[in-house]
Amino acid sequence: MSTPVHIVDHDPRWFAEFRDLGACLRAALGDVALRIDHIGSTSIAGLAAKPVIDVQVSVRSLAPVDAYRPALLALGLIHRADNPDRTRRYFREAPGARRTHLHVRQLGSFGQQIPLLFRDYLRGHPAAAGEYATVKRRCAAEFRHDRGGYVQAKASFVWEVIRRADGWAQRVGWTPGPSDA
Repeated sequence: MSTPVHIVDHDPRWFAEFRDLGACLRAALGDVALRIDHIGSTSIAGLAAKPVIDVQVSVRSLAPVDAYRPALLALGLIHRADNPDRTRRYFREAPGARRTHLHVRQLGSFGQQIPLLFRDYLRGHPAAAGEYATVKRRCAAEFRHDRGGYVQAKASFVWEVIRRADGWAQRVGWTPGPSDA
């Protein structure tokens, strides 16, 4: 059985935790990391979340993985080579370390842009972030011991927010701001 899905109120310390991790990643990866961004629910002030720091590292190319993997392993992260999503390389925290999901994606790819758009839209639209918190809490209560079910249950709302965010992006000329680290 997987770890139960647990949604907690926003913790302002998440920003400092990312800042510290981002600085370590920047020092370890240097120019290989074209961007290092805090993504996911912990990156949005006031949004309830699973207490997991999600980080996106944007690179020129996913291959060769040895351009970035040794530096990430040296920081204690574990490469999850069995990740089925071929548009990213996925790393997790070492056992006993602070829960962290690190997603390496190719700069400019659809997969790299969507988390930034989603984050920026929710940061600028508190009502949508509040709706998302409600959906997450409801789905977590229903699928507490089924992480896959939780993700699937909230997917239609997430894609609806992305649709809204796309319209907003077109109206305002959204582009990602500077890298977070």
